[in-house]
Amino acid sequence: MKRLICALLFAISSHALRAAIHTETFDYKQGDATLEGFVAYDDAVQGQRPGILVVHQWMGLTDYEKKRAEMLAQLGYVAFCADIYGKGVRPTSTQDAGTVAGKYKGDRQLLRARVNAALAALRRQPLVDQRHVAAIGYCFGGTTVIELARSGADVAGVVSFHGGLDSPTPTDGKNIKCKVLVCHGADDPFESAQDMAAFENEMRGAGVDWQLIKYGGAVHAFTQPNAGNDNSKGAAYNERADKRSWEAMTKFFAEIFK
Repeated sequence: MKRLICALLFAISSHALRAAIHTETFDYKQGDATLEGFVAYDDAVQGQRPGILVVHQWMGLTDYEKKRAEMLAQLGYVAFCADIYGKGVRPTSTQDAGTVAGKYKGDRQLLRARVNAALAALRRQPLVDQRHVAAIGYCFGGTTVIELARSGADVAGVVSFHGGLDSPTPTDGKNIKCKVLVCHGADDPFESAQDMAAFENEMRGAGVDWQLIKYGGAVHAFTQPNAGNDNSKGAAYNERADKRSWEAMTKFFAEIFK
């Protein structure tokens, strides 16, 4: 009986903790474009706390990013999911996703404008401590948060998970004011050795405080369960790398927000 009561109390307390996570979808703007963001925070916590911008992969804002935002909220942050593509623009196939993502990767100024609009929307959240703001991104989103840093954005740090690191204008590294953490699959076939070397040289040349962690046995999209588990396809989930990279991110936040 005692064990049953303890189990019930644990279940009730766990439900209460989950119920404390407030989520909301709302519109914001970049120029004439209407974008649809998603915010998550623990409404049982009092006062302001650090804000984390979350940027989606090439399929646009999905439940995956929203789940990550809720995980960040459980850690005590205000998490805001950006919408780079625009309200209602959600690719339904990888071919469509490649086309839409390519539009922004081919126009880095537009990409920077979109992600900075999302950053401004995050900063407008009343619970965000303006002194402590960072950004994370997955795949396309990883590329995007690096571009956010290259734009000279006033953030404490950015974290790229299996994002593209190439840059049409490597000298823009001199604009980076924040710390940079890159979590990369050591066997990712979509990131060339040339682009990787160019990124490292960009960071060194600009005097950036940067880290690059490579996970052995991991390919592209290693944090995404829906990528399957076949490394031969070039993109696959890797539970070990997923957990290790999330832990690296939390330690990075502890450092930049101290």
